[in-house]
Amino acid sequence: MTSSMDAILQVTDKTKLPQHVGIIMDGNGRWAQAKGKERVQGHYAGAKRVKPILKLAKRLKIKYLSVYAFSIENWLRPSFEVSFIMNLIKDYLQELRQEMIDEGVFFNFMGRRENLSKAVIKEIELTKEATKNNNTITLNLCINYGGRAELADAFKAMLQNNVKPEDVTEELISKYLYCPEVPDADLIIRTGGDMRVSNFLLWRSAYSELYFTETYWPDFSDEEFCDAVWSFMNRERRFGKTGDQVKKK
Repeated sequence: MTSSMDAILQVTDKTKLPQHVGIIMDGNGRWAQAKGKERVQGHYAGAKRVKPILKLAKRLKIKYLSVYAFSIENWLRPSFEVSFIMNLIKDYLQELRQEMIDEGVFFNFMGRRENLSKAVIKEIELTKEATKNNNTITLNLCINYGGRAELADAFKAMLQNNVKPEDVTEELISKYLYCPEVPDADLIIRTGGDMRVSNFLLWRSAYSELYFTETYWPDFSDEEFCDAVWSFMNRERRFGKTGDQVKKK
């Protein structure tokens, strides 16, 4: 399909692949405005891009895909736009639930339930239950999510469980995060031209490789996703060590 995809598929050492890819799906509204459309049409077009990227991630043997659909800060947007996005999420889960079941996709929700409508929560629970036995790839849908909120909720839970200060470790904190079974993000992709992480996966992104692109999310192609993955696979990840130490491993 693409040169980068061909290169990825030909790699025999699958440990070079990112296990967990996070995507900040930015630029939907600006994509619509650039085309003379209402901002909400950009969100609709953006939702349509999740399915093919998920299928591609599955084909590439990526195990976890986390998509930033709605941040805690996004509640500050115009109420009409917020309502449209929430209905879009609900419709998306209804539309793709059976396909996720058939494709072996396990669906995960990552975020706070408070402020979400009963209708959205219902679709989240139905989809998670329907896909609970799937293990080909995990889709983490981040709704009403914030990295700082995730850490605050983790610390609250630790206090409620009477965790002693001397028992607090990085490993223990990880166990109190949303969906603690989800590993750190290897690669975080941000579309739309901005070069920041915007409160996304703060704990899990400590050593993530970052890929920024000017492309608005609705135009983010399969080819560019492969380019991002290929870029990751050709980077040297040192985790505090020297390059020589990594090469000797």
